[in-house]
Amino acid sequence: MQTIKNDKNTIRAWAMFDWSNSAYNLVITSTIFPAYYTIITTTEEHGDKVRFFGWEFVNTALSNYSLSIAYLIMALLLPFLSSSADFHGNKKTFMKLFTYVGSFACMLLYFFKLESLELGIICSAIAAMGYIGGVMFSNSYLPEIASVDQQDRVSAQGFAYGYIGSVLLQIICFIFILKPEWFGISDPSFPPRLSFLLVGVWWMLFSQIPFAKLPNGGSGINESRQRKNGYQELVYVFKLIRRMAVLKRFLIAFFFYSVGVQTIMLVAASFGEKELHLGTDNLIIIILIIQIVAIGGAYLMSALGRSMGNIGVLILVVCIWICICVSAYYISSAKQFYLLAVVVGLVMGGIQSLSRSTYSKFLPENTRDTASFFSFYDVTEKLAIVLGLASFAFIEEQSNIRNSALALSVFFFAGLIGLIIVARTKKKSGLYHYL
Repeated sequence: MQTIKNDKNTIRAWAMFDWSNSAYNLVITSTIFPAYYTIITTTEEHGDKVRFFGWEFVNTALSNYSLSIAYLIMALLLPFLSSSADFHGNKKTFMKLFTYVGSFACMLLYFFKLESLELGIICSAIAAMGYIGGVMFSNSYLPEIASVDQQDRVSAQGFAYGYIGSVLLQIICFIFILKPEWFGISDPSFPPRLSFLLVGVWWMLFSQIPFAKLPNGGSGINESRQRKNGYQELVYVFKLIRRMAVLKRFLIAFFFYSVGVQTIMLVAASFGEKELHLGTDNLIIIILIIQIVAIGGAYLMSALGRSMGNIGVLILVVCIWICICVSAYYISSAKQFYLLAVVVGLVMGGIQSLSRSTYSKFLPENTRDTASFFSFYDVTEKLAIVLGLASFAFIEEQSNIRNSALALSVFFFAGLIGLIIVARTKKKSGLYHYL
C-alpha cells in the first residue's frame, strides 16, 4: 500500500528515528566516548601511544583509522543491501537489523577500559556500522513521506528531533559525570561507561516508534523492469544516476564538502582535549552548545533555501566551513573554542539537513527505488568520511592535529567549486523550482 505523503503522524514517527539514534552520534562519536578514550589511553609511561593487537598507534589516530574502516565496509555493503531492500520491499527490516546491532554494541562499551582496548575499538566500529546502516534506510523514506515542496521542512524536522533527543540524553549522562557523589559512585570510569550503556538502551527503545508506524517499504519492481535480484536493481539505478547531470555533479560536490563536515564532527572533541586540554566537562558543554544551536541552524537553512535556493545556501555555508578550518588552526584558548563551536553548530545542522533534502529533490518524480538512490548518497558520504578520517589521522601522525584541521579546508574548496558547477548546470537544465 502506497504511503500517504505529508501525513503528520508518519513524519513525526520518522523524525523519532533521528531522536533515537542521534544519541549515539552525540555521546559516542562527539563527546563522552572520544574524551573518555583520549583520557584513558594517555598515560605517563607511554604518552599518547597505544598498542592494538601488538601494533603501536597514536591513540586518536587508531580511533580514526578504526572508524574509517567501519565506514569503508558500510560503503561497500550499502548499495547491495539497499538494492535488495528495494527489490524485496523490506527496508524497514534492514533498519531494525542495523539499529539492534548498533545499540547492542554501544551497550557492550560499558565494559571498555584501557586493559580491554581491543573490545572498545571493535565495539565502537560496530556501533558506527549500525548507525550508518540505520540512517541510510531512514533517509530513503524522505521522498516517500513528504512531497517535494515539504522535503526541506521535513528533513529539518528530523534533524531537530535528533538534536533535541540527543541533548536530553546527554544532560542525563552529564549529571552522572559531573555529580557522581549524588549516586554514590566512586569509580571515575563508571559514569562514562554507564553513558554508553544508556545510549544503547535509548537507541533501541525510541526506535520502536518509527518501527511501529513506518511502512515496510514498497518494492520498486514492476513488470516492465525484468530484474531478478538486488544486484540488477543496483545497476539499473547506477545507470539512471549517470544520465542525470545535475544529480551526478551534486554527488561529487557533496562528497568533497562532506569530507570536511563529517570529519570535523568526529574529531572535534579529540581536538579540544588534545590541543586545549579542556577536560570532559567542558567538552560536553561545548558539544551541547553545538547541538542546541544546530536545531535553529537546520530550520534557518531551510528558510533561507526558500529565498536563496538550496544550492545558493549550500555555497554560502561551505564558505563558512572554510573559515572554520582556518580558525581551528589558530585557536589557542577555551573561549575561542566556544565561539567556534557556536559557528559550527549553526552550519552543522543546516548543511546536513539541506543536503539530504536537496538530493531528494533531484530524484526522479514518484520513484520507488528510494533505498537504492539514497544508498549512493550515503555511500558518497561514507567514502568521504573514510578519506577524511584517514587523511586526518595520517597528517596528525606526520605532523600535528592542527595541520590536519587546516588540511580539511582543501576539501571544502573542492566542494565549493563543485557546487558552483551544479548551480550552472541546474540553470542550463532549467531546474529552478524548489532548488
